[in-house]
Amino acid sequence: MNNAVAGFSKLSKEEKINWIAKEYFSTPSEAIVLLKNYWNTDEKIQKLHDEFIENTITNFYIPLGVAPNFLINGKYSTIPMAIEESSVVAAASKSAKFWSTRGGFKATILNTEKNGQVHFIYKGDESKLALFFAQVKSKFFTDTENITKNMQKRGGGILDIQLKDKTDLLDNYFQLHATFDTKDSMGANFINSCLEQFAKTLKAEALTYELFTENEKDIHVVMSILSNYVPNCIVRAQVSCPIDELEEKHIENPQAFAERFVQAVKIAEIEPYRAVTHNKGIMNGIDAVVLATGNDFRAVEAGIHAYAAKSGQYSSLSHAKVENGIFTFWLEVPLALGTVGGLTSLHPLVKLSLEMLENPSAQELMQFVAVAGLAQNFAALRSLTTTGIQDGHMKMHLNNILNQFDANENERITIRKHFKHHAISHSAVVDYIETLRK
Repeated sequence: MNNAVAGFSKLSKEEKINWIAKEYFSTPSEAIVLLKNYWNTDEKIQKLHDEFIENTITNFYIPLGVAPNFLINGKYSTIPMAIEESSVVAAASKSAKFWSTRGGFKATILNTEKNGQVHFIYKGDESKLALFFAQVKSKFFTDTENITKNMQKRGGGILDIQLKDKTDLLDNYFQLHATFDTKDSMGANFINSCLEQFAKTLKAEALTYELFTENEKDIHVVMSILSNYVPNCIVRAQVSCPIDELEEKHIENPQAFAERFVQAVKIAEIEPYRAVTHNKGIMNGIDAVVLATGNDFRAVEAGIHAYAAKSGQYSSLSHAKVENGIFTFWLEVPLALGTVGGLTSLHPLVKLSLEMLENPSAQELMQFVAVAGLAQNFAALRSLTTTGIQDGHMKMHLNNILNQFDANENERITIRKHFKHHAISHSAVVDYIETLRK
C-alpha cells in the first residue's frame, strides 16, 4: 500500500473487506472467503459483534472451555475459561480435582475500594490550596449527586476525596484522589463521570475563592481518569492440607514435595526473572476467566503487575509455607471486576458464562477469578517440581502440530502411538510426519 485511505470508517463492512483483500493479499478472493467464514450465521448476533468495536471485518475466535470440580468455600462450581493456550484448562481442572478431596479452595474478599484522580497544576501557596479544598470538599459530593444517586441506592458511591501534594515529584503537581465503591459494576464510566465533574467543580470554585490571587485561581486540570491500580480491592485465595495428604501418583514423598514447592515459590519471591514467568502462569488462569465473563483483562493485568512490584521489586503474587505439618499455598490479587454493565449484558457467551457461575456478584466473581489463578499456579509448580512442565504441555501441544500439518485420522493414530514412548518436541513431530509421508 503506497497511499493512505480516505473515509475508511464510512465504508460498509463489505467495502472494507474488499479494499483490504485487494490491497494486501495476492489472492483477494481467498481472503474474503476466510473472513466471511468466521461471520456468525445469526445476523442479529453478528450485528451485535460488529458494533462492539470500530471497523469490524469479522470475528476472531478464542476457545471457551470449562474447568469443573472446583470446591470453593464448600460449594462446587464449574469455571468458564476463554483462552487459546493449550494445557491451561486441563491444568486448572487437574488442580480443582486434586484439591476437591483435600478441603477445596478458600476465597475471601479483603477490600473492594476503587479509585481515580483529577490531576492538576496549581502555581501558588500550598497552604491556601489546602484551606480551599477543606472548604469546598462537600461541593464535590453535591455536584455529583445526579451521577451517584443510582449507585447510592445499590449501596455504593463516592467513599472519600483527598487532596494530594505531589510537588516533590513534579513541580506544581497536585491530585484530587477519590475512592469509590461501585458494587457489582466494574465502574469505569461511573468513576470517570464523577472525576470529570470534580474537575469542573474544582476550576469553578477556584475562580471565586477569596484567598486566591488571580494567578492562583487559574488551576490547570491536566486530566481526570480512573486508575487500574486497585491495591485496596483485594481478594485472597488459599489451599491447605496436612503434608501427608499431598501424596498422589507423582508425589510419592509429600514432605520432600512440599519443601521443593515452597522453595520454588520463594525463588519467585526474590528473583524477578522467575517471578515474571511465575506470575504469567497465574494470569493464564485469571485472564481466561476475566475474558470469559466480559471483563477487561488488560486493566486486570496492568493492576496486578503493578501490585506485584509494590515493594519496589517485582515479585511473586503467590506464597507458600509449611508450618506444624500443614502445607499452605495462597495468593492475594487486586481485581476490579463487574457482573453488570458493559459486555456482561450484551455478549451472549458472557451471559452464558455468568449463568454457569450462577450469576455471581462482583465480589463472588473476584473469588472465582483468584481461585482459577491459584489453581493454575499450583498445577505449574507441581509439574515443575516433579515431572517437569514440558511433558504435559507438549502432549496438549501435539494436537496443534497435527492440525498445522493437516494430519489425517490414520496419521494421528500412528503419531500419538509413537509419541507415547518418545519425547515430544515440535521438530521431532515434524520429522516423524515427514517420515510417515515418505
